[in-house]
Amino acid sequence: MSTLLPPNGATLTDGAPKPAKPAKQATPGEDNRLYNAGEVRILVLDDDPAIGRLIDAALAQYRFTIDMISDPTQMENQIMAAPYNLIVLDYVLPGLDSKKVMELIQMHQPDASVIVITAFPSMDSALHCLRSHTYDYITKPFQVELLQKTVVRCLESRGLMRLSEEALREQLGAAIRERRKSLGLTLADLAKRTSVSLGYLSQIELGKNSASIETLYRIALGLRVRVADLFQAIQASI
Repeated sequence: MSTLLPPNGATLTDGAPKPAKPAKQATPGEDNRLYNAGEVRILVLDDDPAIGRLIDAALAQYRFTIDMISDPTQMENQIMAAPYNLIVLDYVLPGLDSKKVMELIQMHQPDASVIVITAFPSMDSALHCLRSHTYDYITKPFQVELLQKTVVRCLESRGLMRLSEEALREQLGAAIRERRKSLGLTLADLAKRTSVSLGYLSQIELGKNSASIETLYRIALGLRVRVADLFQAIQASI
């Protein structure tokens, strides 16, 4: 049985995986935007070892615990072996019935989100994945950046990844600045509308100062949006 070692030390084998060491929690120093809110466990099921290595390398910066299985005969056992937060699944696997695999995941991994990747997209498979409440359906070949963004958004939506305080300030400031400019307002104009000092507004937009709830409310009124809209803009940028 051959064993391939991906970049971050997780194990990719033609059989059952060797236990991967628990991932260290990613820190804002390594990724200035997001960090893991505890250990994140990901299972990659793809009969092409190269895809497993690609996914592992794409997600290495986040230090997830990743198990990768390339032998289809071992995949069903691994689905039942341990709980995962996310499963990246090749929809078409040699010798396996795709719908049965999805049923096993639903039965044994009820808390896992599922991202499907496939080189053979079809309306039937897309509809089945939709009915199975998969998080996303990605066709091969895929852009690495798309996979990264999809995984991060999935985990962030579940509270498993979070913006660092510094990144939150920066993203909120950027959302305020973009909205202000779209309205053709200067900082001075916004200061007059909100009764917030020009210097304070400047610091908020630069992400160098945190705004209180009251200040955010004033800014939102001045920009003619809801406070929630500002945070939705942050969500869209992740």
